[in-house]
Amino acid sequence: MSRFNTLLLFLVVGCALSVINATNHQRELFIALGRAQSEEHQLAQDWSELQYRQGALSKATLIERAAQDTLKMQPVTSGRTQYLVTHVAGDVETGASADVVASAAASGLVGTGASPVVVTSLPNSAPLAVSGARP
Repeated sequence: MSRFNTLLLFLVVGCALSVINATNHQRELFIALGRAQSEEHQLAQDWSELQYRQGALSKATLIERAAQDTLKMQPVTSGRTQYLVTHVAGDVETGASADVVASAAASGLVGTGASPVVVTSLPNSAPLAVSGARP
């Protein structure tokens, strides 16, 4: 009987060590879960903050202010817009200087057919924008 008791003792000790190991592993997993949930919460806060910032930065007034302050841009006015109608590259009807048409033709923006072209420029500077139709 003592052999049987010894075998049972080793079996009980092995089961106890197995329970201790499983409990320790469960505790480690629970700690990792808590850390992951904390990180998830932090990332959710960061995401909402980034969405708020993106919404705030995409406001038209902020974009206009940055364009005016940083890039020294000015709003387009009718006084700085010239309308050109070209029949042949370099042919200008009224009110446009030859260098504006030449630069538009050199960039390939003026075609050979009769196509209206809108040239927006600052005084004493090159054109800022050229589009293919009148507004």
